Amino acid sequence: MAAPELRLDGSIRFWVLLAVAWIALAVGILRLRVAALLRSERELGWPEQLQDKQILARSRLLRENGRFLTHQGFLMRKHYFNNRESGFFRKTKRKIQPRNPLTDPTMVTEMMKGNIVNVLPMILVGGWINWAFSGFVATKVPFPLTLRFKPMLQRGINLPSLDPSWVSSASWYFLNVFGLRQVYNLILGEETAAEQNQLLLQDQFLGPTVPAPPDPNKAFKAEWEALELVSHQWALQDVEEQLMGKDLKLRGRFGPD
Repeated sequence: MAAPELRLDGSIRFWVLLAVAWIALAVGILRLRVAALLRSERELGWPEQLQDKQILARSRLLRENGRFLTHQGFLMRKHYFNNRESGFFRKTKRKIQPRNPLTDPTMVTEMMKGNIVNVLPMILVGGWINWAFSGFVATKVPFPLTLRFKPMLQRGINLPSLDPSWVSSASWYFLNVFGLRQVYNLILGEETAAEQNQLLLQDQFLGPTVPAPPDPNKAFKAEWEALELVSHQWALQDVEEQLMGKDLKLRGRFGPD
């Protein structure tokens, strides 16, 4: 004789299923935002590396788009970077000081922050949901499963006769924690969410890294050589005469003559 089909109260959908999903979504977004704030505060501690990164970006833009500047404007900017006596790339020398996690306590502190931001909310909220919604069957997966899935999908419910396809409230929370990444991409933007997830995992397992080139002096030398080879050819030479001499076919577009 087949077991009777289990039917759930409609209130469970609103007060358990959707409530747990919203809690998991809110905690996940808050966790990513806190991780981003901690990351930005840590980056403010390296103004020299940020300055080097911005200077290299400005020089690269000058090489690529310098043809749209006047000859004098291009030479002024090139003089700032490549002057043999006072140019930034010639006079600036950075001291390379690699950070060792065994001797640098700040790296250990940042790794602990990553662990706290990632693991602690999951444990606290998961424990609260397991206490507040204990014993609730929240939903059912639309395909049959074997008995090996019962410990994973029916946490907090000890019913040997219950079909393994049913999901408890605690297990539903953990499924949402690991399954809402696409929703984070829709809310925060795909690049932002992916970057914050990567930084959060990096802080948790690998520790923070310095966002700067491995050797700024080599990067300065390579950029100096690349900028030194650039010759200026103004792309807007005689653009007024070319524009005035071209028939733009505007007759009749703004009304009768």
